[in-house]
Amino acid sequence: MESLGRRKFLTSAVLGSATAVVGATALGSLAPETAFAQEDNWMLEPDAIDPDFAEGRITGIKGTMLMVTGSDRTFHRILLTSGTSVWKLRNTTFDEAEVGDGLYARGARMPDGVLAADAVWLNIVNLQTHIVAINRDVLHLDHHGHRIVGHVVTGTTAAVYNGTPAISDLSLLQVGKHAQVIGAWRPDTNEVDIATVYAAAA
Repeated sequence: MESLGRRKFLTSAVLGSATAVVGATALGSLAPETAFAQEDNWMLEPDAIDPDFAEGRITGIKGTMLMVTGSDRTFHRILLTSGTSVWKLRNTTFDEAEVGDGLYARGARMPDGVLAADAVWLNIVNLQTHIVAINRDVLHLDHHGHRIVGHVVTGTTAAVYNGTPAISDLSLLQVGKHAQVIGAWRPDTNEVDIATVYAAAA
C-alpha cells in the first residue's frame, strides 16, 4: 500500500493501490480540497500517530457512533455530533453515512479513546489522471494504468481550468490531457462521482 506520510485513505478497491491523503490545516473547513491540503502546520514527528485523525472503512453504525476499521487494521470509534461537518460528494448530513463507506475524519480524541469528529469526509478520493474518453455525463480516466469511470453529477460537478474559478462547463476538457479529479468513490467499484476536475484549458 502506497503512502505519502502517516495519513492514508482507503481507496485500494477503486485504484488497485491506496492513494495517500494529507490532513487539513484549517479546523472546521469541509471543502474537499482542504482534506488534501499540505500539513505545514502540523507539529508531529514524521510517521508519528496523529491522535486526532482517523481513516478507514465504516464497519458499523450505532446511533451517531461510527465503527471504522483503518487501512492498518486499527479500530476507531468516531462520534458525530450536531457540530460535525459531513461531506459525501457535497456537504451533507450524518444520515448519508453507510456501512462500507470509506472515511477520513479529524476532531478531538476523548479520554475513552473515542474521536469526537469535527469534520468527516465519506468516500473522498483525489486522483491524478489522464482523460481517455469523454462521453455524455461520463469521463473515462486512467490512473497509472488503472481505468476509472468518472460520473458527472448535474448540479454538483465543476471544472477548474488553469486555476480560474470553478464552473459547470466541462466542454474544455480534452482527451489525452492530464486532469486532477476530486470526487466520491462508489465503494467496491472503479467508479467515482466527480466533485471537481482540475485541468488546463487550451
